[in-house]
Amino acid sequence: MATGMIEAPTTQRAGWRAWAALAVLMLPVLLVSIDNTILNFALPAIAQELEPTSAQQLWIIDAYSLVLAGLLVTMGSLGDRFGRRRLLLTGAIGFTVVSVLAAFAPTAGWLIAARAAMGFFGATLMPSTMSLLRSIFPERDQRRIAVAVWAGMFSAGGALGPIVGGFLIEHFPWQSVFLLAVPMLVLMLALAPVFVTESRDPDPGRIDPASIVLSMLTLAPVAYGIKEIAVQGAAGAVPVAIGGLFGWLFVRRQLRMDRPMLDMSLFRRAGFSGSLLVNLFSVIALVGFLYFVSQHLQMIVGLSPMMAGLALLPGAVTSIAGGFVVTPIARRVRASVVIPSALALAVAAYLIVAFVGAHDVGMLVLGFALLGAGVGAAETVSGELILANAPAAKAGAASAVSETAYELGAVLGTSILGGILTAWYRATLVVPPGVPAGLAGPAAETLAGAMNVADQVGGTAGEALRAAAAEAFDGGVTVTSLIGAALVVLAAVVAATTLGGRRRSTSE
Repeated sequence: MATGMIEAPTTQRAGWRAWAALAVLMLPVLLVSIDNTILNFALPAIAQELEPTSAQQLWIIDAYSLVLAGLLVTMGSLGDRFGRRRLLLTGAIGFTVVSVLAAFAPTAGWLIAARAAMGFFGATLMPSTMSLLRSIFPERDQRRIAVAVWAGMFSAGGALGPIVGGFLIEHFPWQSVFLLAVPMLVLMLALAPVFVTESRDPDPGRIDPASIVLSMLTLAPVAYGIKEIAVQGAAGAVPVAIGGLFGWLFVRRQLRMDRPMLDMSLFRRAGFSGSLLVNLFSVIALVGFLYFVSQHLQMIVGLSPMMAGLALLPGAVTSIAGGFVVTPIARRVRASVVIPSALALAVAAYLIVAFVGAHDVGMLVLGFALLGAGVGAAETVSGELILANAPAAKAGAASAVSETAYELGAVLGTSILGGILTAWYRATLVVPPGVPAGLAGPAAETLAGAMNVADQVGGTAGEALRAAAAEAFDGGVTVTSLIGAALVVLAAVVAATTLGGRRRSTSE
């Protein structure tokens, strides 16, 4: 049992309807995780038709995640108060409607507004699904399996996004990327009232608008600033500092309230805080790996988006398998042992890429498979500990905090590891002779820019630029892989030092 555990043993086991409810809840989980990566494949077609500016292109991608991150804690607390299933169904209806509006957006501004609305309703989906697991599966061993399914489906969705996106863009207009949500959520809306039981906090506190505003002013600027640091450098620290100030005000207010929106005492539990940090560092490592491997497979190896996605499929499979394999082990072995052992696979994955090199596609596929297995197993155990360390009545707020760690991890994975990789590429690329001076700038900016310039130049100079860009990019992959390995080691150290406590007996 993790340190600070408050949950009493229970023998109440869920029946078949609970497992049917789990299957229903996986529909929005899969949708939201796919949505994190699928839009990148549609952006070129969107840009061609709607002609957005470069700033609007960034907002088409970022509007969703920034609104989502800013509202997670608020929506989790509202679910505790008004009902988690009710919030889930309301969010699904809204997400379906705005997905249709996004699909038929006549302008870039319209699409940005629709993406922001998708973030609003998306914030109701993920915390609701995880918090409902707390009430649907009161028996802890069954809940471990349910969380393994949840974590595996979330990881698998991220890896399936490129496959689904590549298939849709190759065969259908870009609108299909948004319309994908409609059949999945309509099916969930039909089945959830039948199988998913309602749950809420039996004694909720009053709604505190000031806390809601402060939570949004904390999370949204932090998420935005982290993104900007990779592009603007030190200037991106300003919104992070602003978010930190509002975060201090938020915490101060919660500590002074009799019934706070977010119970800050949860963070004093080592099992809760330690598990959050494990999730954060693990997601950074996973997203950072995906950032460079997807570019390498498509731009250097030359695979189509769909084939590049298929190359990552073994990682999605091992991510799901890792969660299921670790579940019976976690019943008998401390989390402080299980999680570091699982993360050793992720460290091995990064070291393989660092020392063998990204040029070997087989090694990249093997590395992502190991990374998926390690992160999938670690997040299954840490995700269940987050729920177990929170009172059942506050499951929504606890799940929302967990989801915030996931979202910030995804932002940090791209910003930190992606930023380091980009900086290395720009510093080491040597543009070969024969490339016109007017094209040297775009080639030195990004790998995609270099490959586009190489196609324009053609001939010997184009091939030389392609080789130089690949060498500079893969050199950055080596450095990034070593840093990614260090982050995973840090996650393992956090788990080993914070998730101690006695081992659960078989009777428990």
